[in-house]
Amino acid sequence: MTQPAPALDLLAEARRLHTLAEAAGITARLLGGAAVAISAVTVALVSGAACTPRQAPVSTVAAADSCLPGERGYLRVRVRGAIDADIDWRGPQLHCEGGARPEGRGLRLSFGGPPDAQGRRLRLVFGIAASPGSGASRDRPTNVTIIVEGGNQLYATQGDDKCTVESLEQQPLEDSEAGRTPGGYHVYRIAARGYCIDPAATLQGNSRLYINRFDFAGEAQFEDNELNAPDTKS
Repeated sequence: MTQPAPALDLLAEARRLHTLAEAAGITARLLGGAAVAISAVTVALVSGAACTPRQAPVSTVAAADSCLPGERGYLRVRVRGAIDADIDWRGPQLHCEGGARPEGRGLRLSFGGPPDAQGRRLRLVFGIAASPGSGASRDRPTNVTIIVEGGNQLYATQGDDKCTVESLEQQPLEDSEAGRTPGGYHVYRIAARGYCIDPAATLQGNSRLYINRFDFAGEAQFEDNELNAPDTKS
């Protein structure tokens, strides 16, 4: 049966956001709740058994919407340019997750928060050139990506030479401390502070976001082989 025009529009948006994320080197695992929700919409739209989109199960989406217990997780950053935002996310309003970057190129942390005054939801992804589970380190090259969820907008520094994490702490968590403890993963609290010297831009380069300093703590999950990877080079 032919899909109605609104369903086709949602499918096009889902595909476009995944394409933008892949161009910036972001995996679906680190898009968190956004990836879960968009993937669910995509599956529903292409299903031949129904002509109307099915809503993703609440429990599936909620599993990705969590961070560290209490206020041990947080994100503070000031964004100026195409979007102005003074972000101070913590507690239940903060969603975070992380893991190893592909091909042993360090680690990534993803943060999402509540909608702003315009109803936009932002997701910030930090790619850090540091070995997973390596404890404390300093002055690590970092890539920053900002996604406007549902708006087909993605801004990225597009390289590890625009931003720097000047202080990084990776602390293993006990099972009782972790927000979730999936089998086969080691859970770490990742805390960092840093700065950017150049803006994040759209892939076309016609719109920019300026980030001065950032400060965050989030959760990352690593497999055994990722923790045992050789040191990441700058």
